[in-house]
Amino acid sequence: MKISQAPAERRTAVLVLADGTSAYGQGVGAAGEAVGEVCFNTAMTGYQEILTDLSYAGQLITFTCPHIGNVGANADDVESDSKSMAARGAIFRAFPTSPSNYRAQLDVSAWMRRRGIVGIAGVDTRALTARIREKGMPHGVIAHNPAGQFDFDALLERARSWAGLEGRDLAKSVTTLQPYVHAETGWSWDKGYGAHQGGGPHVVVIDYGVKMNILRRLSAEGCRVSVVAASARYSDIMEMKPDGVVLSNGPGDPAATAEYAAPVIRELIENKVPVFGVCLGHQLLAIAAGAKTRKMAQGHHGANHPVKDLSTGKVEVVSMNHGFTVDAAALPANVEETHVSLFDGSNCGISLKDAPAFSVQHHPEASPGPEDSFYIFKRFIGRLQSSAA
Repeated sequence: MKISQAPAERRTAVLVLADGTSAYGQGVGAAGEAVGEVCFNTAMTGYQEILTDLSYAGQLITFTCPHIGNVGANADDVESDSKSMAARGAIFRAFPTSPSNYRAQLDVSAWMRRRGIVGIAGVDTRALTARIREKGMPHGVIAHNPAGQFDFDALLERARSWAGLEGRDLAKSVTTLQPYVHAETGWSWDKGYGAHQGGGPHVVVIDYGVKMNILRRLSAEGCRVSVVAASARYSDIMEMKPDGVVLSNGPGDPAATAEYAAPVIRELIENKVPVFGVCLGHQLLAIAAGAKTRKMAQGHHGANHPVKDLSTGKVEVVSMNHGFTVDAAALPANVEETHVSLFDGSNCGISLKDAPAFSVQHHPEASPGPEDSFYIFKRFIGRLQSSAA
């Protein structure tokens, strides 16, 4: 399959897939090599937030939107401060355009160099996306060399020998090293981010690769927010006297992370601590309750996914980013399905019948994406208040 579009004189990068498919293009961002699982994202905005989402650790992102870069990059629109720990690489149809926005501080290529993200432009992303839909997410490597010289056989071997994401716990590689307090609220036009004024219920967030906007939404809803590492023990969490616990998003295979996370979550459930999970946190809550997860062929990545809330009948357009899913056909009797994807019917939410715990597969904090699911944070706060009454 031909997926290369770049003119020969501008071939300073190459994408090599494990099946031997290759595409030469123009290098973007950092020089070097990046190996990972190739997925595609259908969002039309928010490329900076996408590339800094720690859930993308170990992945190369194909942007289906052909025009990336029009608003540039800045210091505010990031979902993590960690460099080189989120997306490993990016694949574009056209070279990122020059920025045309008053908030821009860098063009996208320069910003990617600072973040250590290796990119390639000039790829037929429509053909690559079709290939992923037909055959699943392949292993691949992007190489960017300004001199245009590449050892194809070595790159092919690197793509073929990469271990993949199944069976891998990546949460420990992206989590915080020390507990901290978060007080930043949402961004508003021409004012920037706000600050929590104190008071309110105390929420402890277990950081498996948390997005900043999850923390901001909790603060904006009036919560005092503390963040702990993925490896935090039940006793560590309870010493902080939380009113509730949030299980964050994150990368990797949930079954691998669950080896140390699920026992902690089970103790929270057994002691009736209100729990709210997002994305990986949703999968971990399901595993802790006795459910199973499985790898998806192409995953869900984008900001235009329809999801139905079964409790209200409401259909929401949401942001998603996951390559594993909870097996809805094998939910335990005490677990109720609350949300489903209208794309493929896969599970997108659960609630425990015997504990104040629930979760969603999609990203209610958006960033990027629609704000249809902001109410889920209010639903969690309501449960905190009910448990405290």
